[in-house]
This record gives sequence, C-alpha cells and structure tokens, in this order.
Amino acid sequence: MNIFFPRTCPLCETLLPGKTLICQNCVKDVFVIAEPKCQKCGKALRSRDKLFCWECSKKERFFDRAVALFEHQGKIRESIYRFKYKNQRAYAAYYGDMAIRQYGELIKSWKIDAIVPVPIHKKREVKRGYNQARVFAKEIAKRSGLVMMDDIIIRKINTNPQKNLSDSGRYFNLQGAFGINTEKIKKVKNILLVDDIFTTGSTVDMCSRILKKAGAKKVYVLCISAGIDKE
Repeated sequence: MNIFFPRTCPLCETLLPGKTLICQNCVKDVFVIAEPKCQKCGKALRSRDKLFCWECSKKERFFDRAVALFEHQGKIRESIYRFKYKNQRAYAAYYGDMAIRQYGELIKSWKIDAIVPVPIHKKREVKRGYNQARVFAKEIAKRSGLVMMDDIIIRKINTNPQKNLSDSGRYFNLQGAFGINTEKIKKVKNILLVDDIFTTGSTVDMCSRILKKAGAKKVYVLCISAGIDKE
C-alpha cells in the first residue's frame, strides 16, 4: 500500500519512510497544548494565575471535561484544513497516535463506555466523502481498544458552518440540529465525544447537553486542536 499510496507528513506533505507518522523536521513545529491550560475545556491559557479560560468562566458547560492535542495555529491549522476538506484522511493516524500518547492514561481513568464522534449532516458527508470526526474517532478506538459508536447522535439539520458565526450565532445555529438514538444511549454511561476543532465549544456543548438529557452520566471531550484563551 505504501508503494502505491505513499504516506506523507501531515504538516509539510513530504514523503515519509516506513511507518513514520510525521517527519523529523516538523516535530519542532507542533504546538502541543501543555500547562497552563483551562481545567474545563483544555484550551491553552496565557497566564498561570488562572484555572479557567475566559469562556469557561462565563458560561455553563455541559461536558465534564475537554482536552485537545494541539494549539490551533501554524502548520497544525493547515494540516487540519487538509484533513477536513482535502481528503487527507491518512492524517488521522498521526492524530490518533498523539491522542493516546498524550491522554491515554487520562482516558482510561474516565472509564469510557464508548467513543462517539460528532456527526455531520448526510448531505455534507456525501459531498465531502467522509466525516472527519469519525475518521479520528476510529483511530482512537483502534489504539485504545474502546468501542466507537457513530449512531448515538444523529445530525437532523444541515446547519450553516460554525466558523463564520459569532458565539451567540453558533448557539442558535445548533438549536434542534441534533437528535439521539434512544435505544443506543441506554447501553452507555460514560462517553468520549470526539471532534476536530474546539473553538467556542458550542457544538460539543450542545451534543453533551442532549446526551446527558438522554441518560448519559459523564461526557468527556477530545479534539485535535483548540484555540487559545482570549485573555
């Protein structure tokens, strides 16, 4: 497979030898989120004097805790764009590997029953060819031994892209957008909700809210990247 479909670096797109997931030149360009970071959503903080980012200190969150792998900037930002819109699904192997390296033990401590990717509408999935959150979730499931269930949350409305909206606009844009498979949710209590980018958290918050309303006990969130605290 590597002969006909050679693996490329998810950051610079150069060819990779063997089973390498990222080239050595790009390792230094990865902004892994480290302390200080928000104790609720996992965003990088600008000050060690704070426990929570500006948004988490101002609004109610419905997920129990969220973490992300990288700061959403530089080569990672470009990498996720290609992963999401340019059919670079192979990048998920690198993201999944980093997820287990950074948060494998934490995920074990959460006693997760199922990994649940944030769904996209069927029209958008047909046009794009895949749901990037599901591809990422599948890599985490493969490396952790956890079950992925991609039919618990149902995307009912093909909403406008969140990236073009304000914080309040994102919230209202998602009203009624998701539904729950009531039979599937009965089988799980602790959920790892997976998405690609955490910006304001509106999408994962809405999903967490309906999951808990349907009977989930704990909802944790894992994203590939997250923005940086406003303050």
